[in-house]
Amino acid sequence: MTTLSHPPERTTTRRREPSVLLAITVCAVLIVAGSVFPIGAVLGSALSAEAWPYYADFFTSGVDLRILGNTLVLGVLTGLGGTAIGFLFAFVQARLHVPGKRVLHVIALMPVVSPPFAVATATIVLFGRRGLVTYGLFGVEYDIYGLDGLVFVLSLSLFPVAYLGLLGMMRGLDPAMEEAAMMLGASRWRVFRTVMLPLLVPGIAAPFLLLFVEAIADLANPLTIGGDYTVLASRAYLAVTGEYNMTSAAVYSLILLVPSIGVFVAQRYWLGRKVRATITGRPSGSVHLITGWVRWPILALAVGVALVVVSLYGTVVAGGVTRVFGVDHTLTFTHLREVLLGVGREALQDTTLLAVIATPVAGAAGMLIAWLVVRHLPRSGGWLDFAGTLGAAVPGTVLGIGYLLAYRPDRYIGELLVLPGLVGGSAVAAGAIALVLAYVVRSVPAGLRTGTAALSQVHPSLEEASTDLGAGPLRTFRRVTLPLISPALLTGLGYGFARCMTSLSTVVLLVTPGTHIITAQILSAAETGRYGVAFAYCTVLTVIVLGGFAIIRALIGGTGLLHRVSRNDYGKRPR
Repeated sequence: MTTLSHPPERTTTRRREPSVLLAITVCAVLIVAGSVFPIGAVLGSALSAEAWPYYADFFTSGVDLRILGNTLVLGVLTGLGGTAIGFLFAFVQARLHVPGKRVLHVIALMPVVSPPFAVATATIVLFGRRGLVTYGLFGVEYDIYGLDGLVFVLSLSLFPVAYLGLLGMMRGLDPAMEEAAMMLGASRWRVFRTVMLPLLVPGIAAPFLLLFVEAIADLANPLTIGGDYTVLASRAYLAVTGEYNMTSAAVYSLILLVPSIGVFVAQRYWLGRKVRATITGRPSGSVHLITGWVRWPILALAVGVALVVVSLYGTVVAGGVTRVFGVDHTLTFTHLREVLLGVGREALQDTTLLAVIATPVAGAAGMLIAWLVVRHLPRSGGWLDFAGTLGAAVPGTVLGIGYLLAYRPDRYIGELLVLPGLVGGSAVAAGAIALVLAYVVRSVPAGLRTGTAALSQVHPSLEEASTDLGAGPLRTFRRVTLPLISPALLTGLGYGFARCMTSLSTVVLLVTPGTHIITAQILSAAETGRYGVAFAYCTVLTVIVLGGFAIIRALIGGTGLLHRVSRNDYGKRPR
């Protein structure tokens, strides 16, 4: 496939346009305020003279070193488990001749739109000490709290990231190489082992690294089902909420930041160097789906995992409309009334309003940064691209602590954000601004990645024609470029809305008494054992996210299917 590049002389000319400079300034201000400055505040506090004794305590403390080990072990096991499940589902879709593929695909995407607590809370009810399955069916008081429960929950919650990436790679492989191997007498197993698997190594390694980062950065599940298995994210959270020690929290955040950023940079380097030698346009052969008896055990394994996923989400729905799921299955709408008409109504209204404000800003910013990187910043665009993805690369807990450190009344720059609310007699406005900014920064990378991928497929001559007719760069982007990449905008907006509605790790530290967030309410209900209310929140939240998808699709249109953007693409830049 021929790579289309933008002529250097036109790029240079456009960079001198005031509208382009204005766009660069707006994007730079957003990134600095939302990512760079909070991260810098964490680094400043974690590297201050006051923090050095904490490092000495950390690296000489058996408890802290065990927490570090717990974090890394959790990341590795979740990466292996989630990638294996994703590979299984992708292999069934791309290589097996079996019925029910569409149903399996839908089931595999169910964790995409669910809040972070859904799987964990349902797992406790089904497989906990008094679980409906473990104790009710088998009479076993199994302790699901701890490493095994975390790996189980995180693997089932995150495997769609690996599934979507691996499915695209498997469908993109040229089947001519497999045909040639089979014509030479190689068995299916040998073709898989010597031809297909080596070609998929980048597609397997990248999701593993991403699931590793997601697992070590996760906060919701360790707080819900972690038990006494403490990890760095929950330890940093407790340093803020329990010990009120921001310096200690910054130290834990920096230690957590090192493997996260390290893996992120390694992934960008990996994806930047690898070459897909088999992709030359359209595949030159046809895929020979497996039709032998071996397909049935593989399908059975995938169906078994799918049934577990369905049972977990079925528990969420059933638990929201029963008195005490697993004990008293009397139908009741008490939990839903509390969520829709009681104390949960304010949380639904506040979260939805903030998400509605943040989603278009994040979508527009992602497309704008992608446009600048691809079309107008051939040399320095890599830095803007990297800075734009920091919101996804940095653990949410670290970013939340960074907001607390950066935007405090006792800091000069923080006065721009916090003091206006305080001067007016209320910190609600300041808290809402901080939440919207956090939502935007965490959602921008989705639009940025889909935007860069879409723009790399649009020939620059289409925009050049508009410019030659007298239209400015921003008008060309709005009237010509944006309609051409509307499916990418659709995906970025959909993912951004889902991320805003279901986010916890960043925003839980920024919630003020006057602002209520759904995920914080779910956490409170789950921690106090009010699982029926937590299930009702999860059900309503999922419905709102799906409704948001439908509204966004109706407003934006486009022919592309709305799907989650895998962080597997975060390291890619168009060539």
